[in-house]
Amino acid sequence: MIHPTALVSSHAQVDPSCEIGPYAIVDTHVILGANCRLGPYVHLTGHTTIGSGNIFHTGCVIGDSPQDMKYKGEPTRLSIGDHNIFREHVTIHCSNKMTEDTVVGSHNFLMAHSHVGHNSLLGDRIMVANGAQIAGHVTIGDSVFISGNCLIHQFVRIGRFALMQGGSVATQDLPPATMMRGVNELCGLNIIGLRRAGVTSVERLELKRLYHQLFRSGRNLSTAAQEAAALFTTPLAIETLHFIATTQRGVCSGTSKSPEALGTEPETVD
Repeated sequence: MIHPTALVSSHAQVDPSCEIGPYAIVDTHVILGANCRLGPYVHLTGHTTIGSGNIFHTGCVIGDSPQDMKYKGEPTRLSIGDHNIFREHVTIHCSNKMTEDTVVGSHNFLMAHSHVGHNSLLGDRIMVANGAQIAGHVTIGDSVFISGNCLIHQFVRIGRFALMQGGSVATQDLPPATMMRGVNELCGLNIIGLRRAGVTSVERLELKRLYHQLFRSGRNLSTAAQEAAALFTTPLAIETLHFIATTQRGVCSGTSKSPEALGTEPETVD
């Protein structure tokens, strides 16, 4: 169903099952999958491909050109998966070059006034709370929680299962399954998130020990990581070590000493 006040280009590929609300705009190069819903004043533009079951609330602007002075107007792309929710006034920009896309995966929830910059890559099941700002070229793994008003600098990577507390600022990479606060300050492991995701107690315990070695031993991070490579063998531990080894911006540091930072799990497995 298309509201009579909506402006839908005759060249746009819109599945007939979609609902398009009042004053929404769907431009020429948009591909819109089945069972999507567009609220009032939503604007879908650019070379934007959207999967099925996505919901766009009032005032979202999706697929506009990148905020990049080097961009010369060439056709660039945005790709969005399935079953995402975009609340009021979310903005997501296309990439700044034809050889790369901006990508948002599936089953994500982007809350009101959040922003995703050009060339960023978002995985699946990510929560982005109100007012969070994700700059260009950012990579965010699956099942990440980004709290309200967080800021993520361009080219930063946020590892899988990580959590940013409200108002945090990340200018360095945040390792998988860790939590941060303030500016680049680690404050423990996201134990609750790991449990909810079904990560086993064996892996959680190994991550806890790895966290101690990397961030609380007092050793240089690269040295501690090299030593840890021979000691930790579970998939998430290996993923964390590879994440640290491949950083280009440096890694957030562990300065929190509170015992609560690593949760209250005993030093045993289920």
